[in-house]
Parts: sequence; C-alpha cells; structure tokens
Amino acid sequence: MLSLVFVYGTLRQGENHHDYLSESKLLGYFETPPSYALHDLGPYPGLIAGQQSIKGEVYQVDEQTLAKLDVLEDVPVEYRRETIDTPYGLAWIYIYQEASRLDSEIESGDWCQRI
Repeated sequence: MLSLVFVYGTLRQGENHHDYLSESKLLGYFETPPSYALHDLGPYPGLIAGQQSIKGEVYQVDEQTLAKLDVLEDVPVEYRRETIDTPYGLAWIYIYQEASRLDSEIESGDWCQRI
C-alpha cells in the first residue's frame, strides 16, 4: 500500500537523509497552513504546533519506506505521525514530542534556509 509523507527537514532534496526517499516519487512542494513552528535542534529540526507555515516536499512512499522513516524519526518516542491535508491528498507529517529539548525557532519555516 502506498502512502504520502510531507517532509520538512533532513529528508528533503539535498539534505543528509534524502537517500531514504531515493525510491519514492516526489509529488511536489507544499507550504503548510500557519499551524506549526519549526525548531533547529542542531543536526535536524523539530516541528511542533505553532503559528508558522512550514515549507517542504510531499512524497509517495511504500510501506517499507514508511517503516524506515518511522525508525529514523524514532516513532513513537521522539516523534509521532499525524496527518495533514495537502494538494496531493492526506499525508503523514512527523511531529516532535520532546518539547523540553526545543532550541531556536527557524523563523522562515524552511529548514533548507536555516543558515
């Protein structure tokens, strides 16, 4: 079964974990409604509820890829999966759960433009 996933950090094109999606189809780019906040945790971002729009990419993934992403994102410990409505259909989004570790917010809502 195929699923959609919205990625906003290290899984995006040009980022260090994009190889996890090498067999997946990029459906397109998407900017979320202003319902989130993106934080810089050093090597990766943490997305929580807030008032920002977040920029990312939507991919069509198979069950094996989704399972690998869950391991990478440490679901259900560090992140949890929720759904978000995108122009391509309902997609999974990874929500950060360790609020005590939050660092600086990425004001642009774009992990690739954090520096």
